[in-house]
Amino acid sequence: MHADRIEATYLIETPLAPAKVAEVMAGEQSCGTFTRVHGETDDLRARARAIVESVEKLDVAETPALPNTWLERQRNPGPWQRARVTISFPTANIGANLPTLAATVAGNLYDLGEVTGLRLESLRIPQAYRAQFDLPRHGVAGTRRLTGVADGPLVGSIIKPNVGLSAEETGELVGTLCAAGLDFIKDDEICADPAHAPLAQRIPAVMDRVRRHQDRTGKHVMVAFNITDETDAMRRHADLVEREGGSCIMVSLNWCGYSAVQTLRRHSGLALHGHRNGFGALSRHPLLGIGFDAYQALWRLAGVDHMHVHGLNGKFAQPDEEVIEGARACLAPLAEDASGAADAVMPAFSSGQWAGTVPVTWEAVGTADLMFMSGGGIMAHPDGPAAGVLSIRQAWDAVRAGRSLDDAARELPELRRSLDFFGKKG
Repeated sequence: MHADRIEATYLIETPLAPAKVAEVMAGEQSCGTFTRVHGETDDLRARARAIVESVEKLDVAETPALPNTWLERQRNPGPWQRARVTISFPTANIGANLPTLAATVAGNLYDLGEVTGLRLESLRIPQAYRAQFDLPRHGVAGTRRLTGVADGPLVGSIIKPNVGLSAEETGELVGTLCAAGLDFIKDDEICADPAHAPLAQRIPAVMDRVRRHQDRTGKHVMVAFNITDETDAMRRHADLVEREGGSCIMVSLNWCGYSAVQTLRRHSGLALHGHRNGFGALSRHPLLGIGFDAYQALWRLAGVDHMHVHGLNGKFAQPDEEVIEGARACLAPLAEDASGAADAVMPAFSSGQWAGTVPVTWEAVGTADLMFMSGGGIMAHPDGPAAGVLSIRQAWDAVRAGRSLDDAARELPELRRSLDFFGKKG
C-alpha cells in the first residue's frame, strides 16, 4: 500500500469490460472525466489521478441488478460481468476533509452509466493520513474506565417505550435499570428531544437516579443520551450532560452527517455512541451502496467511541457474517501500522439479544470487548430485570469458561429460567 494514497475496493456489475469501467471510475473521481480535458497534462495526471490497482473478474449475471437508462439507450444486451476493483486515490487531492473523502470514494460513482451495480466494500488508509483525523476519546479502554467494568462485556439495555414517557418517568425507569445491575443504558434512536420529555428535563431527571445509584453502590452507569439535532443544539445538550455528571452522548450518524459529528467530537470529551440507524438503506442491496467495513472506517475518522453492529441471530435483515465482520473491523486498527490500542472502537451488539445469543457471539468474535444490549431479554425475564441482567452475565461467564449454557443452567436458576422462557418463544 502507498503511504500517500487511500485504497478503495468496490464490487461492480457492468456489460462492458471491467478494466475499462475501472479506468472510468478512477478518472471520474480524480482529475479527469470521460475524456481528457483542456489543461489535463501528463504531469497533472501523474500527480493527481486515481490509479486502478487491480481488477478481479467474478461471476456473470444474465440480467442486470439495477436499471440503467444510459445502457438501455445503447441497447446493450449483456451479459453483466461482476468484478472486484481496487482504486487508489492521492491523499493530497483530499486533505484532512472527511466529507470530501466520502465524496471521493463514493459520490458520483453510484450514478455512472457504465455500471448496473456498484458497492464500496472497504477502505485502506495509510497511517500518516489517519493521524490527521480524530481518534476516539475513550474507545474500549476508556469506556471500561468510565463504567468500572474491567473485564467481560458491558451489559446494557435500551429505554423502552421509546416514545411517551415523561422526563420523570424516564428517570424512574433508569433508576430501575441501574438497580438491576446494568453497565450501560441508551436512549432509543427515535427519542431525542420530544415535547413530552425534553432533554433539558430528561437529562437532570435521569442523572439524578444515576448519581443516587453511584452514591449507594460506587458504580457509575453509563447512559447514552440521544442528542441528535442540529449542531449547536447538540453542543448545548452535550454540555448539559457533562454538567449533570454524565459520561456518554448518542447521535444518529447518518442523519447528523460527518461535519456535525466531527464538530461534536471536538467540542465534547464525553464518550460518543454512534448509532447507525438508516444504514440498511445504504447497504441491503448486495450490488449497491456501502459495506459496513468501509462505513465504519469513515465514521471512525470522526472520532466515535462506540459503533452499532446489530446482533447475531437477531431481528434485523443483516446476515450474521456481516455482524461478525463488523465487530472485528471495529476492534481492528484502522490504519495498517497503527498500534490499535487507541484506535479501536467498542462494537455494540443489539436487536433481539438475550442469554441464548451469547454463545454464538462469543464463538464468532472471541472477545468480551463489546457492548451486549438486550431489551426484552432483560425487561421481560419472568423473574424481573435484575434476573434478566444476571442471566446474561451468567451466560457470558459460562461460554468464557468453555461450558454450555444448558450445563451452567443446572446450577444457575436465572439462566435456566431465561433459556426455558425465551427459548420456547424462539
